[in-house]
Amino acid sequence: MALHVIDHPLIAHRLGVLRDGRTAPERFRQLTIELSSLIAYEASRNLPTEPGTVDGPLETAPVSRLAGPEPLVVPILRAGMGMLPGILSMIPYGEVAVIGLRRSEDTLEAAMYANGIPHDLGGRPVIVCDPMLATGGSLSLTCEIAEARGAGRVTALCLVAAPEGVERVLRDHPDVSLFVAHLDEHLDERGYIRPGLGDAGDRLYGRP
Repeated sequence: MALHVIDHPLIAHRLGVLRDGRTAPERFRQLTIELSSLIAYEASRNLPTEPGTVDGPLETAPVSRLAGPEPLVVPILRAGMGMLPGILSMIPYGEVAVIGLRRSEDTLEAAMYANGIPHDLGGRPVIVCDPMLATGGSLSLTCEIAEARGAGRVTALCLVAAPEGVERVLRDHPDVSLFVAHLDEHLDERGYIRPGLGDAGDRLYGRP
């Protein structure tokens, strides 16, 4: 399956605290980091490895090491930055390139205002992170840019997702692997995920 909803009690508990409107911003930020690290752990299960050896205290021991090109982690500004520390705690050798997308309140479509993705990815794996997968416009556009610039395997990490957004992303990019902590019920008329978390960017950083 291209969609992976992670069923784990540690994830479910943290997500429950995130949903609470009384959760303070500093706690919200910390839980986002913790959740992101757990999601990244699951999503990195199929990273390529190669055999090796190390000189242990008693004798030489066989080991496995990560192989292949370093992954590129792409947080979608601004809320995606809240996930970045947790992802890098699991994949510390990954490089980072941000992309800035702003959703129109009228059309609900994404418009790009910043793009740091390299022009030639040369088959590197790309990990896109955005806490909320609502309409799917921002994530779909990011995947489109990454694929057009030569990405290898593209993986997307989200905290919560709406069925409408999942459907769009997987329709537009059937080869993308999507990992989410929870699949919520639906989008409302304003394009907000229900029950959702509210505006993740505002809860992470406050209003600009």
